[in-house]
Amino acid sequence: MAGENESDPDYVTCMLQPRRPDSDLNYVGIRRLLLSRKPRPTILRRKDWRCNGRGYVAFRNYINRPSNWENTGNWMQSLGSFSQLSLLLDGDSWSTTPSREVQSNSQALSRSASSSSVGGSDINPPRRKAEPGYSFVGMHFIFDQCKAMVTVVKFGHMSSDLLAYGASDGTLTVCTVSEPPSILKKLTGHSKDVTDFDFTLGNQYIASSSEDKTVRVWDISKGICIRVIYGVSAQLCIRFHPVNNNFLSAGNANREINVFNFSTGRIIDKAVFDSEVTAMDHDHTGQLIFCGDAQGSIYTVKMNSHTGNLSRSHRNRSGSKQKSPVTTVQYRTFSLLSRGPVLLSFTRDGSLSYFSVSLERQGYLTIRCSLRLGTRLHSIRASFCPLLSLEKGEYIVVGSDDANVYFYDLTRPKHPCVNKLQGHGYAVIGIAWNYGETLLASSDFGGTVIVWKRAKTK
Repeated sequence: MAGENESDPDYVTCMLQPRRPDSDLNYVGIRRLLLSRKPRPTILRRKDWRCNGRGYVAFRNYINRPSNWENTGNWMQSLGSFSQLSLLLDGDSWSTTPSREVQSNSQALSRSASSSSVGGSDINPPRRKAEPGYSFVGMHFIFDQCKAMVTVVKFGHMSSDLLAYGASDGTLTVCTVSEPPSILKKLTGHSKDVTDFDFTLGNQYIASSSEDKTVRVWDISKGICIRVIYGVSAQLCIRFHPVNNNFLSAGNANREINVFNFSTGRIIDKAVFDSEVTAMDHDHTGQLIFCGDAQGSIYTVKMNSHTGNLSRSHRNRSGSKQKSPVTTVQYRTFSLLSRGPVLLSFTRDGSLSYFSVSLERQGYLTIRCSLRLGTRLHSIRASFCPLLSLEKGEYIVVGSDDANVYFYDLTRPKHPCVNKLQGHGYAVIGIAWNYGETLLASSDFGGTVIVWKRAKTK
């Protein structure tokens, strides 16, 4: 008989209540009430967030609510009623089609929490608001079909809609983020990690590099591989020439940058360096290549836009104190801080360096400022925020091992962090802005890509 009643809440509470005759009746009643209620889990799993992101914002604000939230008019007005919020919280997964009434309440919560604080709770007052240009209204969409680490994510060339990401299982996924977001093509062919990829100017083709020692060229509309270029070592980074798309440059683990003919797949020229070439980018004219190696050095290489020939020009040390691999090299045409072109580099030990580029001196780099972040366990990437940085400051967005996306202002050396986005369940690896910077895509170690929607500025 006892075995049948072991799962009965009344039986359990009776067995656990105090046996002393002088026990407080109020204490006994409260204890029985708490034990008889099934506790709700405090944190839902990330992969079960199936809605458009507003439900996540509502849940995050609810679990971080202040202790006196019931007496706060703003909270009661935003929530409407506890029963409406429970529609979002009940069950094991989020509802994919919440009611209009629940969506409106979630919108109110997302607007109230669009600016998150730098440290501590996102909603406990007092809090420091984020920069107006970097406030986000929530998640636009979540791609979680991939089961491996997403190593790199990029939007199409001058595109606000086309998104692609490569993973450690060798797959390359092409998506659209317009309504409704969906996966267009899944490109399979690489046998190891996709280390990098790049779009052509018309977004018709993608060239990808991989640790399987190959470079592959894909036709996006057909979803097929049209060319395979075999190498002798892992291919670590790749870029199309910004003016002449018939030139394709790839850096590899054999300390080389090879320039390929896109039409034939043959090598035109190559340049040899001191270590593995781990990251690279072109300037806007295509006459310079900036690349970083596995020892933290930044090289400037001249390239002939007509013949594809290479010649080394300058070698610079990044801000890294140790010989740490460079994970990001990104060129930008103009910056208010330097009044000219600039270059961003990020190393695995957390050194974020910002250089001014002298085009008159064949791409000579002068470091303007640097920021020392924590050492990364993974090859995490960083990115400029170019359009919004033209208003004020010099902003950089970086992934992190603590599953957050951070925004830094390099003009504030004492308090550089101005905002962070929370939502990933694993280390954030890749970062990419779309054209116009209305959407930010971030990828993580668990295979999830989150597209964040930035708030509109006046």
